[in-house]
Amino acid sequence: MKLLVVGASYRTAPVATLEQLAVGPADLTRTLDHLLAQPYVSEAVLVSTCNRVEVYAAVSGFHGGLGDICAVLAEQAGTLPASLANHLYVHYDAAAVDHVFRVAAGLDSMVVGEAQILGQLRDAYHWASGADSAGRLLHELMQQALRVGKRAHAETGIDRAGQSVVSAALDLAAGHLDGALAGRPALVVGAGAMGALGVATLSRLGAGPLTVTNRGADRAVRLAESYGASAAPMAGLTDVLSTVDIVVAATAATEPVLTREVVTRALADRDPDRGPLVLLDLAVPRDVEAGVAGLPGVEVIDIDRMAAVLAGGPAAAEATAVERIVTAEVESFLTWLRGADVAPTVAALRGRAEDVVATELRRLAQRRPDLSDDQRADVARTVHRVVQRLLHQPTVRVRQLAAEPGGDQYAALLRELFDLQVPQTSPVDTVPDVVDTDPTPYPGGER
Repeated sequence: MKLLVVGASYRTAPVATLEQLAVGPADLTRTLDHLLAQPYVSEAVLVSTCNRVEVYAAVSGFHGGLGDICAVLAEQAGTLPASLANHLYVHYDAAAVDHVFRVAAGLDSMVVGEAQILGQLRDAYHWASGADSAGRLLHELMQQALRVGKRAHAETGIDRAGQSVVSAALDLAAGHLDGALAGRPALVVGAGAMGALGVATLSRLGAGPLTVTNRGADRAVRLAESYGASAAPMAGLTDVLSTVDIVVAATAATEPVLTREVVTRALADRDPDRGPLVLLDLAVPRDVEAGVAGLPGVEVIDIDRMAAVLAGGPAAAEATAVERIVTAEVESFLTWLRGADVAPTVAALRGRAEDVVATELRRLAQRRPDLSDDQRADVARTVHRVVQRLLHQPTVRVRQLAAEPGGDQYAALLRELFDLQVPQTSPVDTVPDVVDTDPTPYPGGER
């Protein structure tokens, strides 16, 4: 079984494509089931954030697995696989491990070093575990990826140098509001993880008064109370918009919340001397309708714009140290993976030896019925000891050789020499009962 990563991110696809590919919580289990129903896919984890949609999979063949995953992603996007070809990236085996570990460490994020992606990876892993779509291979991969991400933040300054996506967006917004957000009335649309991070960051920067609105009014009230803000009903969105200078939009809505009509009505009631109305759209699918950016008196900052501005941020200097951690951890995982690949072959060899011994002992019992039970037991113990001693050194050595680069050839050679039939699926009998038990929360996430 091999590892395959297929996905699209802010680096390879515009927001419009990421919107098409995005998989919401209501569709996650269905999509994972659809992936597992494909002939070449045996395990799957799906990561869907505002910056990326990625499938991590255990597949029985590269080309077949790639075709299966692309077909599912295309169906999700409502298009043909060929139309996604220019936006998808593909990583296989060692490159797949390297990519997942880089994502966990924050090296592949729009804002290098942001820690929120760890929360998203953890959520994706737990969801896949609940849907029984992660087997032994992906359990091990995701456990190690989360550990790599935590190690990167604990052992380097990547998290101190980096910013959250919200912080980076607000820095851009401040440039349109005389360089500071302190004392600026603000609205947060959405009370999920990203919305909560928006309220917390605005509060820390001194913006205010703060207002929170959400489709679920109870969540808006609870979030507002936590930061001394006020909650407003979504029905009153236009009225609130006319009184604020900055808006952080981060909902899970499938259609734009801040439509051209809503914003136009708000601008009609807004004092033009206040300066521009700055809209931060951190949602995928987008919360701000495309036509809003063309309205006079409005500045829209979305994921596409942030990607262009934030390339090579202040955390780049710390990235070298994290790269070293990732490189070492990738090699460690590949060593484990090579050893895990040879284990079924070694087990099959020992099983073949036990079958031969059992057959010969049965023949002995038929030929020599005069042997007592004690004599037969002595013969059986002696034969078993001989077989075990003969197999011990070769099986130890093949495990050592398999842990080295190119070691999979030794398992293949054993299978050929002894005509062993080894199942091609990864065993799942060592899947951990508890996954990622560290309760430390990671606020927000890429989304």
